[in-house]
Amino acid sequence: MEQEIKLDKELAGKFDILCETLGAYERLAVAFSGGVDSTLLLKVAHDVLGDDAVAVTGCSPSIPTREIEEARQFCRDEGVRHLLVETHEFDIEGFDHNPVDRCYHCKRELFNCIRREAATHDIWTIAEGSNLDDEGDYRPGFKAVAEMDIVSPLRAAGLTKADVRNLARFLGLSVWDKPAFACLNTRFAYGDLLTSERLMMVDKAEDVIRDAGFSQVRVRMQDETARIEVPPTDIERLASESQRTEIAGKLKELGFAYISLDLQGYRTGSMNETL
Repeated sequence: MEQEIKLDKELAGKFDILCETLGAYERLAVAFSGGVDSTLLLKVAHDVLGDDAVAVTGCSPSIPTREIEEARQFCRDEGVRHLLVETHEFDIEGFDHNPVDRCYHCKRELFNCIRREAATHDIWTIAEGSNLDDEGDYRPGFKAVAEMDIVSPLRAAGLTKADVRNLARFLGLSVWDKPAFACLNTRFAYGDLLTSERLMMVDKAEDVIRDAGFSQVRVRMQDETARIEVPPTDIERLASESQRTEIAGKLKELGFAYISLDLQGYRTGSMNETL
């Protein structure tokens, strides 16, 4: 029998604030990536606002195809109205050279596309799913959030990443322990060339490693090298003869000339370490 999940007093209070915050909006469009943060936000928004809360997902070469399909499946299962919008960040001058403020331009493009689509449905408030812990890393995308008056209900309620996962588990969301999501552009060092072909190589390489049984993985691409990051506890398993031989062979078939394993293991924002 599954153990009942309960909320402590502090988290229950934050949950109440979140519900009250969302209840103050007449209609709401949630920028929905399918990650645990935006899934929790969408779930609570839909519970509070019903059909007046809709999900909007941006689609582009920057987003793994599996993430888009998982977002679509969640909305089908929950009965949430789901809108898909094409974003065109690669049309922005200089974007393909992966500037340090890439995330700012990407977020502005995403929110502009979401706002135009939401307006056609008479929705004027856009919400995104960052939490308090997101404020600790280098995130120029927050500048776009502030400039465009995008609301951040999870941060407004004082929710940390751990709080988000605990609430998602409490609400029975299967994504409560889903690994952190980031767009495929983060797999490249600032200044490196971004193309749809290179993004696709990384996307398929990560699928190969996930299919081998590794749920948390990043494949960082540097020149023709794939630098694989998995949690430190998974390094020995990935480096075993059978795993490394099979994975290396499949990644070479995708076009990588060299395959390396990062001995520091997976960590968020590793491409920011040179800033």
